[in-house]
Amino acid sequence: MKKIVLRLLGALVALVAVAILAGWYLLRASLPQLDGDIAVAGIELPVSIARDADGIPVITAASRKDLAFATGFAHGQDRFFQMDLIRRQAAGELSELVGPAALDVDKRYRFHRFRARAQAVYDAAAPAERELMVAYADGVNAGLASLDAKPFEYYVLRAEPNAWLPTDSLLAVYAMYVQLNDSRATKEIRRGLAHRVLPAEVYSWMYPQGTPWDAPIMGDPRERAPIPSSDILSLRGVDDDAPPANEQGRYPLRGSNNWAVSGALTDSGRALVSNDMHLGHAAPNIWYQARLEIPGQLDLAGVTLPGAPFIISGSNSRVAWGYTNSYGDWTDAVLLKPGATEGTYRTPEGDREFDVIVETISVKGGDPVEYTIRETIWGPVRDDVEYPDGEIAVSWIAHKPDGVNLGLLHVEKAASVSEALDIANTISMPPQNFVTGDAGGNIGWTIAGRIPRKADFDPMLPADWSETHGWQGWLDPSEYPRVMNPESGRIWTANARVTDAEALRIVGDGGYDLGARARQIRDGLFAKDTFTPEDMLAIQYDDRALFLAPWRDLLLEVLDEAADPALEEYRSLVADWVPRAAPESVGYRLVRTFRLEVERRVFHALMAPAWEAYGDDVRLRLSNQFEGPLWSVVTERPMHLLPNGYDSWQEFLMAAVRQNVEYFGEFDGALGDRTWGERNTASIRHPLSRSIPLLGGYLDMPAEPLNGDLDMPKAQGPSFGASQRYAVYPGDEAASIMHMPTGQSGHPLSEFYARGHDDWVHGQASPFLPGEAAFTLTLTPE
Repeated sequence: MKKIVLRLLGALVALVAVAILAGWYLLRASLPQLDGDIAVAGIELPVSIARDADGIPVITAASRKDLAFATGFAHGQDRFFQMDLIRRQAAGELSELVGPAALDVDKRYRFHRFRARAQAVYDAAAPAERELMVAYADGVNAGLASLDAKPFEYYVLRAEPNAWLPTDSLLAVYAMYVQLNDSRATKEIRRGLAHRVLPAEVYSWMYPQGTPWDAPIMGDPRERAPIPSSDILSLRGVDDDAPPANEQGRYPLRGSNNWAVSGALTDSGRALVSNDMHLGHAAPNIWYQARLEIPGQLDLAGVTLPGAPFIISGSNSRVAWGYTNSYGDWTDAVLLKPGATEGTYRTPEGDREFDVIVETISVKGGDPVEYTIRETIWGPVRDDVEYPDGEIAVSWIAHKPDGVNLGLLHVEKAASVSEALDIANTISMPPQNFVTGDAGGNIGWTIAGRIPRKADFDPMLPADWSETHGWQGWLDPSEYPRVMNPESGRIWTANARVTDAEALRIVGDGGYDLGARARQIRDGLFAKDTFTPEDMLAIQYDDRALFLAPWRDLLLEVLDEAADPALEEYRSLVADWVPRAAPESVGYRLVRTFRLEVERRVFHALMAPAWEAYGDDVRLRLSNQFEGPLWSVVTERPMHLLPNGYDSWQEFLMAAVRQNVEYFGEFDGALGDRTWGERNTASIRHPLSRSIPLLGGYLDMPAEPLNGDLDMPKAQGPSFGASQRYAVYPGDEAASIMHMPTGQSGHPLSEFYARGHDDWVHGQASPFLPGEAAFTLTLTPE
């Protein structure tokens, strides 16, 4: 019997070993070929993909069509699964791959019908643009086919990869639209709920256009408005019953930093352009670094988006360009008025029937699910919100037939800032702050993306369009705001208010950021008279807590007045803070937590009429400019805005302190162990890492403490932050710098999976251009 058991155990061990070896073989088999020749159909002349020691390719072709094919080939080799997730998410097709767990996400994206819209954009595109999308798709599929095994994720999911379609590149653009815009007019709806119940003076005060933190490149900062008087609003009868903030504040903006200095401020006389685009982190990174060449015609370097055939942000050796999300008002909530008969709604041309579209969502391991969408002439109708004044349709530029184009291709050949700005105004993309500089030393800013021409209505609230269409075509490029060669030789944007007066009316407020980050960048740019790429990296990595410094002073005043011996350690940690969002700083975290707790309590009390009208579970919008009224309240301390149960603002603020002490008391260890790094620990994960027992953690980047936070140039959270950082001289890219999180490859066994990640974590400069070729793959016509 013992021998039988031993034989069975031996056989089991052997089977496990065989399974491990088979899995290892399949995993290795899906690594891309990096050297040698591969014959492919779809190119006219040989193409080379020369990767350096970090896996960054120089892709060289004889035509733009072959260059698109080769770019797709490299993306298909290194990032196909990532690309598949991008297109599936945009199209609302994740359930087909992963099962019913993704059904709610699919419904949210199917609401936009991006698959159908992508096909319409493709059908209307110029023949040359369609040719590039076809060539890119052919290259992606050839790159995937060149692997000896499908990417490992498909074995985990027990699925087969579907071929890349030309229209899928447009889905990648729509995916960025959702990341960067308010895709469901949620901002207007939530502000509308507040507007309906708050006194007009209170609403205007709580939702200002800006604050003294503003640093626009047009106009001036906004002063804080006076606090509404007691005859308009009193909180003396309102209880302080806000749920504890517990370090939770506003969600990080999908944003970025970019700036440029003119040639007058560099030794070379060339402009110097910097960009760090802030997005969600994952392994692999959203961008793929590359240099694209057609000898004698084109020399592009920067970052590509796997799924698209061009450089998104970078340099063409004459002009460099970068983006920050503009947070202009690109979405409006249309308040529908019922028509005379059921199933209709009113329009300026008379009653219309809703267009009813039934989408079928395929679900892995389950029956297909039907999802019904009602469309209006302005956009689809929200099916997940009950607005008191009627149904809401979403008017969004991404839904319009000309909301997407491949105009970015034309930036590749721009020879000057002036040309680049003209091209930017014709691109259909999620509208961005487009900052550019050229080899001649010129710099400029404008909006890249379509801007709707709006009628006379309040675009910050749901609006009735039944008598007049709210959008009346598009602005002509000649009407776009722009700045070129300002006297200071400096341009900067950071998702905050950039414009003023008529330009601000044109761009609008789509929830732009508080100006603290932009101001810190601006002040850094005016602190020097000459700049190098390393100087720009220092600004990008600036984690000084200038925004929280006044809150630290306020907290110390409150603690000193209380003179509570039980808070002696707490006060000492605040007093001895490291004035940066540094991983080792305990005081920074305590000050930050205090501010968030006070903000939560003040906002909750001010919104008492809304909670009473709609219930405690209603979701309201906290303005990104709320720091203005909040600071007025805690410094002026008006008694009529003090909630019930307190005799003084000192008591109220101490209640916030005691709540935070109670919160931190639930942690293991002493208060002095509560460092910012404990909270701000990297969580940069592969999408499937949590689904793979034991080994899944090896797919993620190290969980190391990170410096940075909101409201400073080094905007950084555990899974959000700079998706790349660069500073580039157009025409001298060899003297320029760039780094990115994670690595070039999406394959965990690739030596490039995390290559370069440490430079990003520690703020170390890496070359902007790929280095000497370590591997060269030649594609030859089949």
